[in-house]
Amino acid sequence: MARRIDVTGAGGVRLAAWEFGDPPKNDPVKLVPEQAGSPEESPAETEPTPGVLLLHGLMGRASHWASTARWLSERHRAVALDQRGHGQSEKPPQASFTREAYVEDAEAALEQIGLAHTVLIGHAMGALTAWQLAAKRPDLVHGLIICDMRASALGAASQREWADWFKSWPAPFATLADVRKWFGEDDPWVERPNPARGEFYAEVMQESPDGWRPVFEPEQMLKSRETWVYDAHWEELAQVQCPALVVRGLDGELGRAEAQEMVRVLPRGEYAEVADAGHLVHYDQPEAWRTAIEPFLDGVLTP
Repeated sequence: MARRIDVTGAGGVRLAAWEFGDPPKNDPVKLVPEQAGSPEESPAETEPTPGVLLLHGLMGRASHWASTARWLSERHRAVALDQRGHGQSEKPPQASFTREAYVEDAEAALEQIGLAHTVLIGHAMGALTAWQLAAKRPDLVHGLIICDMRASALGAASQREWADWFKSWPAPFATLADVRKWFGEDDPWVERPNPARGEFYAEVMQESPDGWRPVFEPEQMLKSRETWVYDAHWEELAQVQCPALVVRGLDGELGRAEAQEMVRVLPRGEYAEVADAGHLVHYDQPEAWRTAIEPFLDGVLTP
Protein backbone atom coordinates (compact mmCIF):
# COMPACT_ATOMS: atom_id res chain seq x y z
CA MET A 1 0.00 0.00 0.00
CA ALA A 2 1.09 3.57 -0.64
CA ARG A 3 -0.46 6.94 -0.01
CA ARG A 4 -0.30 9.77 -2.47
CA ILE A 5 1.13 13.17 -1.53
CA ASP A 6 0.64 15.99 -4.01
CA VAL A 7 3.64 18.24 -4.63
CA THR A 8 3.87 21.51 -6.55
CA GLY A 9 6.97 21.48 -8.70
CA ALA A 10 8.80 24.09 -10.74
CA GLY A 11 6.50 26.35 -12.73
CA GLY A 12 3.49 25.10 -10.77
CA VAL A 13 3.52 21.61 -12.32
CA ARG A 14 1.55 19.20 -10.15
CA LEU A 15 3.51 16.12 -9.12
CA ALA A 16 2.44 12.88 -7.44
CA ALA A 17 4.66 11.42 -4.73
CA TRP A 18 3.99 8.07 -3.11
CA GLU A 19 4.88 7.23 0.48
CA PHE A 20 5.26 3.54 1.26
CA GLY A 21 4.61 2.04 4.66
CA ASP A 22 2.57 3.45 7.53
CA PRO A 23 1.88 7.19 7.38
CA PRO A 24 3.05 9.44 10.23
CA LYS A 25 0.84 9.10 13.29
CA ASN A 26 -0.22 12.75 13.11
CA ASP A 27 -1.47 12.33 9.53
CA PRO A 28 -5.15 11.28 9.28
CA VAL A 29 -4.98 10.41 5.58
CA LYS A 30 -5.77 6.75 4.92
CA LEU A 31 -3.64 4.50 2.79
CA VAL A 32 -4.70 4.17 -0.83
CA PRO A 33 -3.74 1.47 -3.35
CA GLU A 34 -0.58 2.20 -5.30
CA GLN A 35 -1.20 4.16 -8.49
CA ALA A 36 -4.97 3.94 -8.04
CA GLY A 37 -7.09 6.98 -8.84
CA SER A 38 -6.28 10.50 -7.68
CA PRO A 39 -7.02 10.73 -3.95
CA GLU A 40 -7.30 14.08 -2.27
CA GLU A 41 -4.12 15.91 -1.46
CA SER A 42 -2.62 14.86 1.83
CA PRO A 43 -0.81 17.28 4.11
CA ALA A 44 2.93 16.97 4.54
CA GLU A 45 4.45 16.65 7.95
CA THR A 46 5.32 19.89 9.66
CA GLU A 47 8.62 18.61 11.06
CA PRO A 48 11.29 17.34 8.63
CA THR A 49 11.92 13.62 8.96
CA PRO A 50 15.04 11.86 7.67
CA GLY A 51 14.26 9.39 4.94
CA VAL A 52 14.78 8.32 1.36
CA LEU A 53 13.54 9.90 -1.88
CA LEU A 54 13.52 7.57 -4.88
CA LEU A 55 13.75 8.98 -8.40
CA HIS A 56 12.93 6.78 -11.41
CA GLY A 57 14.56 7.03 -14.80
CA LEU A 58 13.27 8.29 -18.14
CA MET A 59 9.87 6.71 -18.93
CA GLY A 60 9.72 5.20 -15.44
CA ARG A 61 7.30 5.81 -12.60
CA ALA A 62 7.29 5.75 -8.82
CA SER A 63 5.77 2.25 -8.67
CA HIS A 64 8.94 0.82 -10.22
CA TRP A 65 10.51 1.43 -6.81
CA ALA A 66 7.79 -0.46 -4.89
CA SER A 67 9.97 -3.43 -3.97
CA THR A 68 12.82 -1.21 -2.75
CA ALA A 69 10.50 1.22 -0.97
CA ARG A 70 8.72 -1.52 0.96
CA TRP A 71 11.83 -2.84 2.68
CA LEU A 72 13.14 0.69 3.18
CA SER A 73 9.88 1.67 4.89
CA GLU A 74 10.47 -0.93 7.59
CA ARG A 75 13.15 1.35 9.06
CA HIS A 76 13.00 4.68 7.24
CA ARG A 77 10.53 7.05 5.62
CA ALA A 78 10.46 6.03 1.94
CA VAL A 79 8.94 8.26 -0.74
CA ALA A 80 9.02 7.75 -4.54
CA LEU A 81 8.27 10.62 -6.90
CA ASP A 82 6.48 10.50 -10.24
CA GLN A 83 8.61 13.08 -12.03
CA ARG A 84 7.08 15.63 -14.41
CA GLY A 85 5.73 14.03 -17.56
CA HIS A 86 5.73 10.60 -15.90
CA GLY A 87 3.33 8.37 -14.01
CA GLN A 88 0.44 10.28 -12.45
CA SER A 89 2.25 13.60 -12.41
CA GLU A 90 1.14 16.41 -14.68
CA LYS A 91 2.20 16.45 -18.33
CA PRO A 92 1.49 20.01 -19.54
CA PRO A 93 2.23 20.40 -23.27
CA GLN A 94 4.16 23.62 -22.70
CA ALA A 95 5.95 22.58 -19.51
CA SER A 96 9.71 22.89 -19.18
CA PHE A 97 11.64 19.63 -19.28
CA THR A 98 15.06 21.09 -18.52
CA ARG A 99 17.54 19.69 -16.04
CA GLU A 100 16.82 22.68 -13.81
CA ALA A 101 13.09 21.87 -13.76
CA TYR A 102 13.66 18.24 -12.79
CA VAL A 103 16.09 19.23 -10.04
CA GLU A 104 13.77 21.92 -8.70
CA ASP A 105 10.91 19.38 -8.65
CA ALA A 106 12.93 16.98 -6.49
CA GLU A 107 13.98 19.85 -4.25
CA ALA A 108 10.34 20.90 -3.85
CA ALA A 109 9.37 17.33 -3.00
CA LEU A 110 11.95 17.16 -0.20
CA GLU A 111 10.78 20.44 1.27
CA GLN A 112 7.02 20.00 0.87
CA ILE A 113 6.92 16.39 2.05
CA GLY A 114 9.10 17.26 5.03
CA LEU A 115 12.18 15.14 4.36
CA ALA A 116 15.55 16.43 5.51
CA HIS A 117 19.08 15.01 5.56
CA THR A 118 17.70 12.67 2.96
CA VAL A 119 19.32 9.90 0.99
CA LEU A 120 18.50 10.23 -2.71
CA ILE A 121 18.32 7.03 -4.75
CA GLY A 122 18.14 7.59 -8.48
CA HIS A 123 18.03 5.31 -11.49
CA ALA A 124 19.37 6.52 -14.87
CA MET A 125 18.01 10.04 -15.50
CA GLY A 126 16.73 10.08 -11.92
CA ALA A 127 20.29 9.46 -10.73
CA LEU A 128 21.50 12.51 -12.66
CA THR A 129 18.74 14.57 -11.05
CA ALA A 130 19.80 13.19 -7.68
CA TRP A 131 23.48 14.08 -7.98
CA GLN A 132 22.70 17.51 -9.40
CA LEU A 133 20.41 18.19 -6.43
CA ALA A 134 23.02 16.84 -4.01
CA ALA A 135 25.55 19.27 -5.49
CA LYS A 136 23.06 22.15 -5.31
CA ARG A 137 21.65 21.50 -1.82
CA PRO A 138 24.16 19.78 0.46
CA ASP A 139 22.03 20.97 3.38
CA LEU A 140 19.17 18.71 2.24
CA VAL A 141 20.99 15.63 0.93
CA HIS A 142 22.74 13.34 3.40
CA GLY A 143 23.61 10.50 1.02
CA LEU A 144 23.33 9.53 -2.64
CA ILE A 145 22.95 6.28 -4.60
CA ILE A 146 23.54 6.45 -8.35
CA CYS A 147 22.10 3.49 -10.24
CA ASP A 148 23.39 2.82 -13.78
CA MET A 149 23.79 6.39 -15.04
CA ARG A 150 26.73 7.62 -17.07
CA ALA A 151 28.46 10.95 -16.42
CA SER A 152 29.88 11.20 -19.94
CA ALA A 153 28.07 12.79 -22.86
CA LEU A 154 26.08 10.34 -25.01
CA GLY A 155 25.90 12.56 -28.09
CA ALA A 156 23.65 13.32 -31.04
CA ALA A 157 23.76 9.79 -32.46
CA SER A 158 22.29 8.44 -29.24
CA GLN A 159 19.43 10.94 -29.37
CA ARG A 160 18.65 9.97 -32.98
CA GLU A 161 18.63 6.29 -32.02
CA TRP A 162 16.09 6.99 -29.30
CA ALA A 163 13.85 8.95 -31.67
CA ASP A 164 13.93 6.05 -34.14
CA TRP A 165 13.28 3.58 -31.33
CA PHE A 166 10.11 5.36 -30.24
CA LYS A 167 8.89 5.28 -33.84
CA SER A 168 9.44 1.51 -33.95
CA TRP A 169 6.97 0.79 -31.15
CA PRO A 170 3.93 -1.10 -32.49
CA ALA A 171 1.60 1.06 -30.38
CA PRO A 172 -1.19 0.86 -29.55
CA PHE A 173 -0.70 -2.62 -28.15
CA ALA A 174 -3.77 -4.86 -28.20
CA THR A 175 -3.11 -6.33 -24.73
CA LEU A 176 -0.64 -6.04 -21.87
CA ALA A 177 0.61 -9.48 -22.88
CA ASP A 178 1.61 -7.93 -26.21
CA VAL A 179 3.43 -5.17 -24.33
CA ARG A 180 5.35 -7.69 -22.25
CA LYS A 181 6.26 -9.78 -25.28
CA TRP A 182 7.42 -6.89 -27.45
CA PHE A 183 9.58 -5.18 -24.82
CA GLY A 184 10.75 -8.44 -23.31
CA GLU A 185 11.48 -10.35 -26.54
CA ASP A 186 10.72 -8.64 -29.86
CA ASP A 187 12.16 -5.15 -29.35
CA PRO A 188 15.31 -4.86 -31.53
CA TRP A 189 17.11 -3.43 -28.49
CA VAL A 190 16.64 -6.71 -26.58
CA GLU A 191 19.67 -8.96 -26.97
CA ARG A 192 18.03 -11.95 -25.27
CA PRO A 193 14.58 -12.54 -23.71
CA ASN A 194 14.14 -10.39 -20.62
CA PRO A 195 10.78 -10.84 -18.84
CA ALA A 196 11.67 -8.17 -16.25
CA ARG A 197 12.00 -5.61 -19.03
CA GLY A 198 8.61 -6.60 -20.38
CA GLU A 199 7.06 -6.15 -16.94
CA PHE A 200 8.82 -2.80 -16.52
CA TYR A 201 7.21 -1.40 -19.66
CA ALA A 202 3.82 -3.00 -18.98
CA GLU A 203 3.78 -0.90 -15.81
CA VAL A 204 3.98 2.34 -17.81
CA MET A 205 1.06 1.55 -20.10
CA GLN A 206 -2.56 2.64 -19.77
CA GLU A 207 -5.64 1.45 -21.59
CA SER A 208 -7.10 3.78 -24.22
CA PRO A 209 -10.03 3.29 -26.64
CA ASP A 210 -7.75 1.79 -29.30
CA GLY A 211 -5.48 -0.29 -27.05
CA TRP A 212 -2.61 0.14 -24.60
CA ARG A 213 -0.42 3.23 -24.86
CA PRO A 214 2.30 4.71 -22.63
CA VAL A 215 1.26 6.99 -19.78
CA PHE A 216 3.86 9.48 -21.03
CA GLU A 217 4.24 11.40 -24.28
CA PRO A 218 7.27 10.16 -26.26
CA GLU A 219 7.91 13.71 -27.47
CA GLN A 220 8.26 14.89 -23.87
CA MET A 221 10.65 12.05 -23.14
CA LEU A 222 12.86 13.12 -26.04
CA LYS A 223 12.69 16.73 -24.84
CA SER A 224 13.75 15.62 -21.38
CA ARG A 225 16.59 13.56 -22.76
CA GLU A 226 17.99 16.20 -25.11
CA THR A 227 18.71 18.47 -22.12
CA TRP A 228 21.41 16.12 -20.83
CA VAL A 229 22.68 13.76 -23.55
CA TYR A 230 24.88 16.35 -25.27
CA ASP A 231 26.84 17.29 -22.14
CA ALA A 232 29.06 15.52 -19.65
CA HIS A 233 28.22 15.84 -15.96
CA TRP A 234 31.51 15.26 -14.19
CA GLU A 235 31.63 18.75 -12.71
CA GLU A 236 28.42 18.24 -10.74
CA LEU A 237 29.73 14.88 -9.48
CA ALA A 238 32.82 16.59 -8.11
CA GLN A 239 30.58 19.02 -6.18
CA VAL A 240 28.70 16.30 -4.28
CA GLN A 241 29.81 16.54 -0.66
CA CYS A 242 27.84 13.67 0.88
CA PRO A 243 28.73 9.95 0.78
CA ALA A 244 27.78 8.49 -2.61
CA LEU A 245 27.47 4.94 -3.91
CA VAL A 246 27.74 4.19 -7.64
CA VAL A 247 25.94 0.95 -8.58
CA ARG A 248 26.02 -0.75 -11.96
CA GLY A 249 24.54 -3.89 -13.43
CA LEU A 250 27.22 -6.02 -15.06
CA ASP A 251 25.21 -5.96 -18.29
CA GLY A 252 23.97 -2.39 -17.88
CA GLU A 253 24.74 0.80 -19.76
CA LEU A 254 27.33 2.10 -17.30
CA GLY A 255 30.68 0.42 -17.94
CA ARG A 256 33.00 -0.59 -15.10
CA ALA A 257 35.78 1.82 -16.08
CA GLU A 258 33.44 4.83 -16.20
CA ALA A 259 31.74 3.79 -12.96
CA GLN A 260 35.08 3.58 -11.18
CA GLU A 261 36.10 6.96 -12.59
CA MET A 262 32.84 8.40 -11.23
CA VAL A 263 33.75 6.98 -7.82
CA ARG A 264 37.17 8.62 -8.08
CA VAL A 265 35.67 12.00 -9.00
CA LEU A 266 33.11 11.89 -6.19
CA PRO A 267 34.74 13.29 -3.04
CA ARG A 268 33.25 10.46 -0.93
CA GLY A 269 32.45 7.85 -3.56
CA GLU A 270 31.98 4.10 -3.19
CA TYR A 271 31.36 1.37 -5.76
CA ALA A 272 29.08 -1.67 -6.05
CA GLU A 273 27.97 -3.89 -8.89
CA VAL A 274 25.15 -6.39 -9.34
CA ALA A 275 25.69 -9.61 -11.29
CA ASP A 276 23.13 -10.89 -13.80
CA ALA A 277 21.56 -7.43 -14.03
CA GLY A 278 21.15 -5.09 -16.95
CA HIS A 279 20.20 -1.40 -16.96
CA LEU A 280 17.11 -2.03 -14.81
CA VAL A 281 19.25 -3.16 -11.90
CA HIS A 282 16.68 -2.75 -9.12
CA TYR A 283 14.00 -4.37 -11.28
CA ASP A 284 16.11 -7.20 -12.70
CA GLN A 285 17.62 -8.39 -9.42
CA PRO A 286 15.77 -6.84 -6.45
CA GLU A 287 17.39 -9.04 -3.80
CA ALA A 288 20.93 -8.56 -5.13
CA TRP A 289 20.21 -4.84 -5.46
CA ARG A 290 19.21 -4.75 -1.80
CA THR A 291 22.36 -6.59 -0.81
CA ALA A 292 24.45 -4.07 -2.75
CA ILE A 293 22.96 -0.91 -1.26
CA GLU A 294 21.80 -1.83 2.25
CA PRO A 295 25.22 -1.58 3.96
CA PHE A 296 25.70 1.90 2.48
CA LEU A 297 22.24 2.99 3.62
CA ASP A 298 22.84 1.63 7.10
CA GLY A 299 25.98 3.72 7.28
CA VAL A 300 24.44 7.02 6.23
CA LEU A 301 20.96 6.67 7.77
CA THR A 302 21.96 5.32 11.17
CA PRO A 303 22.36 8.19 13.69
